[in-house]
Amino acid sequence: MTDKHWLERPRTIAWLWRIGWAVLALLVLAEFSYHPHPYFTVDGWFGFHAGFGFLACVAMVLLAKLLGVYLKRDEDYYHRD
Repeated sequence: MTDKHWLERPRTIAWLWRIGWAVLALLVLAEFSYHPHPYFTVDGWFGFHAGFGFLACVAMVLLAKLLGVYLKRDEDYYHRD
């Protein structure tokens, strides 16, 4: 048996990617099962909510990286003599 955590094993990572893609495909295909009532024109487009969610996630990651650069402190910031 390996000493890696089960989430670090390559086989588990591959399965998680497959499951993620399958869930994404099912959610996009679910748009065929209902009739949207968009408030704006753009939110009535096919796949809009999936794309908007993806772009929002990318924006949050980039903002977090920017904040990390701005808020980063030296290693001895609290223990300076």
